[in-house]
Amino acid sequence: MMEDVPKSYLEKEIKFSRQNKILCLIVCMGLLLGLVLKLFVFEILTVSGESMYPAIKDGERLFVSKCAYGIAQPYGEKLLLQWNKPRRGDVVIYLYNNKIVVKRCVAVGGDKLEILTDSEYNYILKAGKFSIPLSQIQYLNLKDSASVPAGYILAIGDNHEVSVDSRTYGFVSERNILGKVLCK
Repeated sequence: MMEDVPKSYLEKEIKFSRQNKILCLIVCMGLLLGLVLKLFVFEILTVSGESMYPAIKDGERLFVSKCAYGIAQPYGEKLLLQWNKPRRGDVVIYLYNNKIVVKRCVAVGGDKLEILTDSEYNYILKAGKFSIPLSQIQYLNLKDSASVPAGYILAIGDNHEVSVDSRTYGFVSERNILGKVLCK
């Protein structure tokens, strides 16, 4: 039966089959590269909430480098490998209550913390150049902390009045930081 088919037709079919294989290989490699980039290198996130206002507004998109501090465990809360540490002023992402949170690193391990009161009995947390207001509950959470423990950061939202952050739930482990916001 194959003897009845012209030779040129068979050559075209074989050539077409090779082209399909190459195309399939290119598509698969592209998908694999995209998956690796999404899991380990960068992510584009949309902000939900006002905790970082005015620097980052609700609904804005952020470009996040997942490899700024190390290689994050995909869909996990820890770094597999760490080669850099967050610095004061960095805007970082991490998981809190199974949600990705965006906050500013205001103090790193070893930084001194000072709690002041003003004439109206308001509490203010001094961490380097940052002065952050504290509620009564936040004061009680942080009053015994003279400094940030080694391997942790103090992560605070820029909109101090509405942000739920380290003042409420404590210091954030550097190993739980999943990335650094590069731009919006």
